[in-house]
Formats: sequence, C-alpha cells, structure tokens
Amino acid sequence: MEALKEFEGRVPKRVIEEISQRASGKNLNETQIRNILEDVAVTYKKYLTEPGEAVGIIAAQSIGEPGTQMTMRTFHFAGVAELAVPQGLPRFTELVDVRRVPKTPIMWIYLKDGASMSKDEVIKIAKLLEEVNLDTISKVEEDFSKKQVIIKFDRKVTEAEGIDIPESVKKIEKKIRKKVKEISGSEVVFDFKGTSLKGIRKFIEKMQETKLKGIAGIKKAAVIKKGTEFIIQTEGTNLKDVLQMEQIDYTRTVCNDIKETEKVLGIEAARNILLIETKAVLDGEDLKVNIRHLMLVTDMMCVTGAARAVGRHGVSGEKASVFARAAFEETVRHLLDAALKGTKDDLKGVTENIIIGQPIPVGTGTVNLVMKKDDK
Repeated sequence: MEALKEFEGRVPKRVIEEISQRASGKNLNETQIRNILEDVAVTYKKYLTEPGEAVGIIAAQSIGEPGTQMTMRTFHFAGVAELAVPQGLPRFTELVDVRRVPKTPIMWIYLKDGASMSKDEVIKIAKLLEEVNLDTISKVEEDFSKKQVIIKFDRKVTEAEGIDIPESVKKIEKKIRKKVKEISGSEVVFDFKGTSLKGIRKFIEKMQETKLKGIAGIKKAAVIKKGTEFIIQTEGTNLKDVLQMEQIDYTRTVCNDIKETEKVLGIEAARNILLIETKAVLDGEDLKVNIRHLMLVTDMMCVTGAARAVGRHGVSGEKASVFARAAFEETVRHLLDAALKGTKDDLKGVTENIIIGQPIPVGTGTVNLVMKKDDK
C-alpha cells in the first residue's frame, strides 16, 4: 500500500507491518489507513521518551563521554589565510559559556542573486563590506612646535579602495568636531592651537579610528564557493548593518556570535545557531552525538528567553535546589545564604536526593506505590 510507504521514516517498520496485518481483514480504504497511521505517528513521537526517563543525565553522559576526546585545534578557512578559527574544545567551551565576543567572530553572507552572479561581481560587494579606517590608508604625523597634525593619504591605496579625500576630510571633521586648516593634494593639516599635547594625542587617536568606508566591525571579507554559488565570509561581525543591505539574502545570512544573533534576531535564532555550532564542532571532531541531546542542552540554555551559560553564572547557578547549587561550586556560600534566608528545598532533582541518600525521582523513583494491608 502507498500509505504504508509514506510513514516508513516516521514509524518503526515493525509497527507498520502490524498495522498492515490488522488492516488486511477490516476492509479499510487507503484514506482510513492513512488516518490511522497519522494518529500512530503522532502518538509514537510523543512517547519517544518514556515517562520518568532521566533525559538530562543521558544527555550529559552522551555529550561528556565523547567530549573528553576533543582536541585543542584550529581550522584555517579556505580563501582567508590569516583566519584561524578555534575548533574542538576551545570552540565548544566558547559556546557553552556563551562568550559575549567569540575569539574569531565570523559571518557567512549569502546574496539574493548569488547563484547567478560571477565571482567578480561578488568580490565588488565584498569590498563594500570591508571596514576601512583612516590609519589603514594614511600616515598621521604631529608637529608639536606648531601644534598641528598632518595627515598624509596614500594615493595608491585611496584609489584602489575608491576613497575620495575631500569626503574623508568631512568625516574626520565630524568625528573630532574640528575644521580642517588646509588641504594640499594628499596632505591634510589640522590646527590645534590652545590644546594641550595630551589633548592632541587624544584627537589623533580619534582621527585614526574614523571609518571612511564599509561596515563597522567587518575587518576582512573573502569570497568562497559553496555549492553552486559564491558567498562572502568575513572576519568580524555586524549582523544588524549587513542585513540592511539590499543585495543580502537575510533569510540565510548568519554569524557565529550567539549574543549578537540573540540581540538582532531574537532568542529562537540564537538557539538555532547554538545548536548548529555545537553540532558542527562535534562533527568536525568526528564525534557522533544524537542531536536530541544537543537540543535538550540548547533548550535549557535559552528557556528563560536569554542565552545563558551552562556554568555557575547560568543554568547550574540558577537551579532551584540549594543542594544542587552547592554541589556544583561555592558550596559554603550557597549553604550559608540558604540558612540565612530560610530557603526551602523541595528535593525534586537528582543531585539533591543523592546528597541526602534517598531514591532519585527518575525511572522507578517517579512511582509511589501504596498497598492496603488485608487484616484477614
């Protein structure tokens, strides 16, 4: 029957065979069998985990055991020779700690017409993304006797980057809130009479930080081929500004910064990136972990509406049980705080019940059996 074949991936084969045997003598039509199988598939999915199964412990063991085999290695991305990305244990630690800034922030930028664009066309867009500051295209000199700062633009670099010097001067003026004294070809002079030498140094630092082109935070952009299309891979991230560009396919563009993803796209997007990244790390080490265990961990990290670390400043440190928190870290502090506040521990978890020596509330421990004694 066609209906039976449709459900082969959703329901175990033995269940389908049993339904087939029972349906054969009932004169059921194709639609009725399909409806029965649909109900079976939904029910089967609900009961993939038995009531009382210790899913947390199983997930911890399933990730922890292969996790001990992780290496301390880095991976060099093709097309970006200088971009060494932490993999293995360093990257996994970064993810479970939800670091505010990854060691190597990266974006993978897809274009709306990427499949039909040539490499040269994509390179032009990549050039628009790269941040160019004043210090990368010029030399800044000080004349402390005259209290002047001279900016000498590199003509070759400015022409290659398509940067207009008068336009750049306007941006510098806006940044430091001072008017230029003189422009002579590729040399620009600013006068700081009445300003202390220390003050001039501060102005120079501001000048060098002036963004003349590109998107803030995007240090480098390289074009790589993925499948049948060219995509842009960056060193540095700025998800909010990149997604506002017309050429960008915002449905597929992602970055590896969990906190930035959460801020720009919300907690669900952050949870998805967290899941994808943790799986990618394990796959990169050739460690096989069922994705359901990773889903449980990422769900726990994001269940409050904000991405939290697994450690003392996140999931473990926010457990309701005093004993569970004390068993993890800072034992004395947790017990003293609980005693001072008169905190009640309901003993609903695994750790706290092990500590006091009673059955844990999982498996058979979830069942309370009451027997009525017969006096006869």
